[in-house]
Amino acid sequence: MSNHLKARPATATPNPETHQKLRQSPTSLGGVAIAPGRRATVDLPLADLSTHAPVNMSVRVIHGRYAGPRLFICAALHGDEINGVEIIRRVLRLSSLGKLRGTLVAVPIVNVLGFLAQSRYLPDRRDLNRSFPGSPHGSLTARLARLFMDEIVAPSSYGIDLHTGAIHRDNFPHVRGNLDDPDAELLARSFGVPLVINTGYPAGSLRDAAAKVSVPVIVYEAGEALRFNEPYVRAGVSGVVRVMRTIGMLPPSRRQLRRRPDPVIIRSTRWIRAERSGLLRSTAELGRNVADGDLLGTITDPLGDTELEVRAATGGVVIGKTRLPLVHEGDALFHIARHEGTQVVARSLDAFEPQTDYESGLTAELAGDLPIV
Repeated sequence: MSNHLKARPATATPNPETHQKLRQSPTSLGGVAIAPGRRATVDLPLADLSTHAPVNMSVRVIHGRYAGPRLFICAALHGDEINGVEIIRRVLRLSSLGKLRGTLVAVPIVNVLGFLAQSRYLPDRRDLNRSFPGSPHGSLTARLARLFMDEIVAPSSYGIDLHTGAIHRDNFPHVRGNLDDPDAELLARSFGVPLVINTGYPAGSLRDAAAKVSVPVIVYEAGEALRFNEPYVRAGVSGVVRVMRTIGMLPPSRRQLRRRPDPVIIRSTRWIRAERSGLLRSTAELGRNVADGDLLGTITDPLGDTELEVRAATGGVVIGKTRLPLVHEGDALFHIARHEGTQVVARSLDAFEPQTDYESGLTAELAGDLPIV
């Protein structure tokens, strides 16, 4: 059992009956008090623009009547990765949150300045997800990181960080986490996507800083920067709800749910890079199970005089790919998650239906939302 669970035994237990017997005390965020059973929107000041206009990071806090874990979900840590913004919007519309035990802290746009500029970075050109835990006296990025750590991460029990691929890169839905931490493994396995990548803590990342204050965080990766992807949004909403049920924040579904295969644990990945500049004609779609040597695409020149085959250098699942046909020598083209046990992976992938991933209960709760096309 991790130190986190030992430090917070009252909030980490997934037993709903225990939570019902313990009424919540009021909580606070950014100096704003929130009573049990109430919701509040808290605007945390970031920095003024050069025009003197203030910029805030908006946080929605839902504080349940009964005791339970404190979960934060966040998106747009990279300002151009917006799929998670829609996931959080839909989660906040769920009527089942009226039965919430514990506290949900939702931050749909962390990197507000990058979001406004449609940029991965902040104006100082730093990567927020390599700047944690930050400093109150450092760069603009460092100050935002420190604010997020102090106000959002440190008081929490768990976290879910929502991402997409970088600009012109698309990711097949998967979860990343350090499975050496039993708490992170519990979150990752319960999310409900077919692939879980066991990965360490990149220096300066949110997961790294959160782990150092005993808050397990997983990352959901799905989609492309500056784009909404309806199936991947649905998978994200369903995944967040599954995690909340697993840790006792929401009651189990009363409906008979479709049984899902256990996720496949991925322990290494490899990028296939361009050996020549030119125009990429991709023939391998995301989620495809490939063998070593399989054709992934071809690189041609504009006149059609040369053609170079791009083949898989390892077996696995295509979890990432470039969406930009113009490539230069050395560019990352296809990201392959290595695995063993082809039949197990095939069953897990076949059972994943992101387009229809809402269970019937969530479909009813989000009936007013037309699919994004």
